[in-house]
Amino acid sequence: KPNDVAAGLVVADLDVSAGLFEEAFARLLDLFPTLDPAGKNVIRTRLLEYFEIAGADDAQVIVARRRLTGLLY
Repeated sequence: KPNDVAAGLVVADLDVSAGLFEEAFARLLDLFPTLDPAGKNVIRTRLLEYFEIAGADDAQVIVARRRLTGLLY
């Protein structure tokens, strides 16, 4: 289910639990533009949680944060 927020979050959580942050970020950022405002807020919130887990200085976080900013504006 490519546009299912709940399914996307479950798979992204599995990615993060396996240390696959880049995959989790990409999965949620690809889903983001297809969603309504409520869905976008859920995805944004989860991404911010992942960014904290990975660490603000992580190169993957920097790239994903930049992409999220572009999608927000």
